[in-house]
Amino acid sequence: MPMIRSYLALPCAVLMLTGFTWGLGSDNCPKALELTGKLGALHDETKVRQAEAEILSLCPDGAAGHFVTALQFERVGNLDGAIAEYRKALQLERSFPLASGNLGLLYAQKGMNDEASVELARGLASISNPKYHKAMALILAERKVYPLAIYHFNEAGRELTGDAGVFTGLAEIYVAIGQQGKALEEYRRALAADPNSEKAHLGIASIYLERNDLNKALDELKRAALSSPQNREIHLMMADIYTRKGDKKQAEYERLLGGKGKTASAVSPQGPPPAPVAAKPVAEARPRAELEKAIERLKATIKEQPDAVAAYEELGNLYRSADMDNEAIAAYKGAVYRNSTSSDVYLNLGILYEKRDMLDEAVVAYKQAVRVKPQNADARLRLADIYLNRGSNAQAVEQYGEFLKLRPNSPDIQLKLARLFARNKETNLAIEGYQAVLKQSPENVDANREIAALYRMKGLNDKAIEHYKKVLEQQKDDMDTRNALVSLYVKDKRYDEITDLLKGTAELFPDDPNNHYKLGLIYDFKKDYDDAIASYKKALALKPDHARALNALGRLYLKTGRLTEAKEALEAAKKADPGLEEASILLNNIRDEFNPEPHKISNKIGKKSKKSKSKKAKRTKTSKSGKSAKSDKSKTKTKKKH
Repeated sequence: MPMIRSYLALPCAVLMLTGFTWGLGSDNCPKALELTGKLGALHDETKVRQAEAEILSLCPDGAAGHFVTALQFERVGNLDGAIAEYRKALQLERSFPLASGNLGLLYAQKGMNDEASVELARGLASISNPKYHKAMALILAERKVYPLAIYHFNEAGRELTGDAGVFTGLAEIYVAIGQQGKALEEYRRALAADPNSEKAHLGIASIYLERNDLNKALDELKRAALSSPQNREIHLMMADIYTRKGDKKQAEYERLLGGKGKTASAVSPQGPPPAPVAAKPVAEARPRAELEKAIERLKATIKEQPDAVAAYEELGNLYRSADMDNEAIAAYKGAVYRNSTSSDVYLNLGILYEKRDMLDEAVVAYKQAVRVKPQNADARLRLADIYLNRGSNAQAVEQYGEFLKLRPNSPDIQLKLARLFARNKETNLAIEGYQAVLKQSPENVDANREIAALYRMKGLNDKAIEHYKKVLEQQKDDMDTRNALVSLYVKDKRYDEITDLLKGTAELFPDDPNNHYKLGLIYDFKKDYDDAIASYKKALALKPDHARALNALGRLYLKTGRLTEAKEALEAAKKADPGLEEASILLNNIRDEFNPEPHKISNKIGKKSKKSKSKKAKRTKTSKSGKSAKSDKSKTKTKKKH
């Protein structure tokens, strides 16, 4: 019997070892769950589809399967279906951070902020996803929980460096809490990410207006108008500034563009040039009731003529103008399915995909827009921006180049391309790009500052200085540029220029002790000791324990023979910073050389030396007399012998 059992067990063991399971004990869902975590790292559309198919084959009815289905629903714009699938995934696998985070994003998109914050928090507990951080930050900012919102925006900004919305969100918080300096810094980061960011331009302009700096505010609004000519708020703000400056004619013109008074078309040909026309207008704004009627008419047309491509195209435009994005995507896709030859349909579809962060789909749509119409500049620009944010620099350069062929008078895009070349260390191409920007906008602060840095790197100091000076003409308070100029002047031994520059800095920022200290150093170097002492004292008046100023003052006093004052200053420097070695060395030198009663000391020293000399003389005499006595005795002995 035991023998029979052994033989029966043997084939079972063989079958188990060879992987045959009879359909029992095989659970591939853990492996599928593991694969879901790798989907985010895939950027190739084909690989994404293959990975999703593998997950669905491994675990079609498990949490991983529902997660992939949710992703697919999201791609086609079915948000409700995606939400339902994420929920099913979480019912099966409660600890599923990706499902929680993605569900939180969808809840936030639908305005369900309470539910969104819960799911986003669950996702962030395990995954530091920048999109989750951004969504959480927006919710917290809306609720005025500013410290936490700042934290989440900063976390998002570590990776979403090309997302201007992160930085404008941070800036708005800093404005709300009264930190305008930080707000300006964040708005500028937003413009570095997206030079066309309306929020950033308007935010900077508002801060300058609050500071009553009308010229800077106006310059910023002009840039905003180039990016978004149809934005009425921009024109009305400009009208207000022109009114305050007393330019009634220009103020009236901007008011017209802002929709106040007569229509813009009523302006005489001799008046100011019209603002640029929006590249791709959507349907004109209509009353809601009229819009709904137009939509119903088009739906009826489509019902009667299912292949009416133009009806789908126009329906998409109407939905988009009504901010009904899901319906607009569906309508545009209907037009695409019927082989629409309208480049704008693909462009608008791409914009809607991009709005939802569906970048793969957006790229496909923009490529189709360019294929249908190679002169579609907007599609090329958006395509270039996506490539740039993804790090596909060669493709970004290609698309920016094509865009500039179509719209050569675009200094903001030329600047973006120049920065791309600079980032890739293609210095000569970058310089050419910056030169193209400056040809159109000679006063462009960013272009002047950045080309100066490249010239400095190449050792072309004169050219670097020329452009840094242009920066200071526009922004006198730019400390980075001032420091760069000081460095170049020092290298070229242009001490008069250094003095003028440091004097200007001290006048601009009189409350900064370091500026007076630095000015003192250059006076000290030029042996203008009175001015040097005055500058050091100004630094110390602002900061009495400024160790370096105390040390420099002590050194200068020592140099000019004012030993008592030198000792006081150096002792104060050592107390302010015990680690300051030079102060200790100089103090030791003073202790060795400085004596309050030099004459008495010299007399004592003289007396001691005389005594020592007399003692030495006596010793030499006795030694000599001793020797002579011995020699006499020896002589007498020799005589006796003889």
